[in-house]
Amino acid sequence: MAEKRAIFEEVSGGDGAKRPQPPQGGMIDRGKGGARGAIRAWLVVLAALVFVMIVVGGLTRLTDSGLSITEWRPVTGAIPPMSEADWASEFDKYKQIPEWQIQNRWMELDDFKVIYWWEWGHRQLGRVIGLVWAAGFLWFLLRRQIPAGWTGRLLLLGALGGAQGAIGWWMVASGLSGTMTDVASYRLATHLGLAFVILGLITWYALLLSRPERALMQARRAREGKLFSLGTGWMHFAFLQILLGALVAGIDAGRSYTDWPLMGGQIIPPDPLMIEPVWRNFFENPGLVQFIHRVAGYLLLAFTVVIFLRGRKSAHAATRAAFTAATIALVFQITLGIYTVVTAAPWHIAILHQGAAVLLWVLIIRARFLAQYPRVQSIRGN
Repeated sequence: MAEKRAIFEEVSGGDGAKRPQPPQGGMIDRGKGGARGAIRAWLVVLAALVFVMIVVGGLTRLTDSGLSITEWRPVTGAIPPMSEADWASEFDKYKQIPEWQIQNRWMELDDFKVIYWWEWGHRQLGRVIGLVWAAGFLWFLLRRQIPAGWTGRLLLLGALGGAQGAIGWWMVASGLSGTMTDVASYRLATHLGLAFVILGLITWYALLLSRPERALMQARRAREGKLFSLGTGWMHFAFLQILLGALVAGIDAGRSYTDWPLMGGQIIPPDPLMIEPVWRNFFENPGLVQFIHRVAGYLLLAFTVVIFLRGRKSAHAATRAAFTAATIALVFQITLGIYTVVTAAPWHIAILHQGAAVLLWVLIIRARFLAQYPRVQSIRGN
């Protein structure tokens, strides 16, 4: 008589032997593709390179090197001058632009080589970032290791990187003709602003990949909506202040008034609207541009106090710590900004101020992320 089979008995193979199946994970885990950690590491490398790019870009501006290469050659430009004839040709091209004709006629070839190498290094670093992105993206794509829903996000980073190169040339082109000896400040602000957007996206993506999809969905249930909204506003306000700082840097407005808290002994600097038409003062009047940057800093500090107090009420220790860290970074940045002004913006202080802005930007984004995806603690605090 045949034995009765259990209702949940596994189906036997053709030889009659039972073949146990390995335990299967939930559907939610199937989209992670096993490469989340590797992609995150790749993104962290990209973020580090973008940080270096921002710093090198700042040093290129502070050394007045940005206009030394007068052509945009994305591929062939990777090869620097290899002979004295090549160097002479590059120097002759530089002599055709206003910066040399108005400001740098004293330069000899050896002086030109110094600023050329700064700008060449800046552009070369951009090429390296593009290659690191392309190599990583193709590697994960061809191996089918990109998690579901992530291909478009990673492609976006590459597209923005390409756009950044084009905007960089658009910025440089503004200083190659006419009577300007520097690039247009609003184009500089656009170029720097996009660099911070790219870094912000990389940071957000790396944070998302730091946990399994399942853990993110569970954390989303404890989302602190009000704190997340405040964090979003904080991020946008900080970004606006970064753009205003770029306008200050673009016209060396940080050296126009070196007293604080007053400007030229006044609350509002003298002749804030002296340029015609009036709108140009908001981009070209050093006193007004610095004044707006200062006032925005004060307002950002006040907003930060509100956010800090709200963040301290979070039920999650990691979220509280993240908002505290970002607040400390902002206070440091404002203090450093004041010191930069009263010391007439020496290059090493100015570049530290720019680097600290990057740190602040990343910390604000991290605080916002933890408001959206809190790390929930157990009763034991684990």
